[in-house]
Amino acid sequence: MVEWQPLLNEPAVIAAAVLALGLVVGYLVGRLNEELLSASGVPEAVEGTPFERTAQSIGTSTVEIVARLSSWFIYGIAVLTAIHIAQLLDTDAFWLRVTEFVPQLFIAVLVLILGFIVADKTELIVSEYLRGVKLPEVSVIPKVVKYSVLYVTFIIALGQVGVHVLALLILLTVYAVGIVIVGTVAFKDFLVSSAAGIYLLLNQPYGIGDEIRIGDQTGIVQEVDLFVTKIEDDSEEYIVPNRKVFEDGIVRMRD
Repeated sequence: MVEWQPLLNEPAVIAAAVLALGLVVGYLVGRLNEELLSASGVPEAVEGTPFERTAQSIGTSTVEIVARLSSWFIYGIAVLTAIHIAQLLDTDAFWLRVTEFVPQLFIAVLVLILGFIVADKTELIVSEYLRGVKLPEVSVIPKVVKYSVLYVTFIIALGQVGVHVLALLILLTVYAVGIVIVGTVAFKDFLVSSAAGIYLLLNQPYGIGDEIRIGDQTGIVQEVDLFVTKIEDDSEEYIVPNRKVFEDGIVRMRD
């Protein structure tokens, strides 16, 4: 046993043991995170998003990527610790910078992954919500929302790794002001229809089942939402923007 004592005290042996332990712990943490994410319903939450489809196309999934990211983080810490113990890099300043940078890099990558998922999911939700709005300008809104989320995500991620983002924040402010100005002009009909829809929903001058005439279109009200009124006449369904209701007026047909 005495003969083994000097060997066990060798930095290289200790470094190898730390590296092996890190690999085992990293693997176990990755598997545990994968199980926890699956049990918490993450696969269902990201299903159908472009990020998830891309991940599946290369033989993996969002859950596996996040789980592997946690494993790689531990692997990286184990490798750096082993290098330090083995005295391959005998520079305390270097080690200090590495220990500060690796967690920041891990958080930045995680923020990017979550940002892509949130952006994709937000685009799907907004598209689904605006599906019934028959205004041509509306189709661009989901994309604007998606890329706005991605822009904020990149700012947060770059800030995590020490990049100065003041210029990007100023650009974000200019971008937001531009969106408001362009949106006010381009989506004037959209905004007018939504304002008219709020009035109709609050005051209910007509309801589902009423027979009405809006301009030249006559039919029975099938649905009233924030943007449009749907009326049906025989086998034809008319989708009328709510702004048109105010422009042309409403005539309620009585028996």
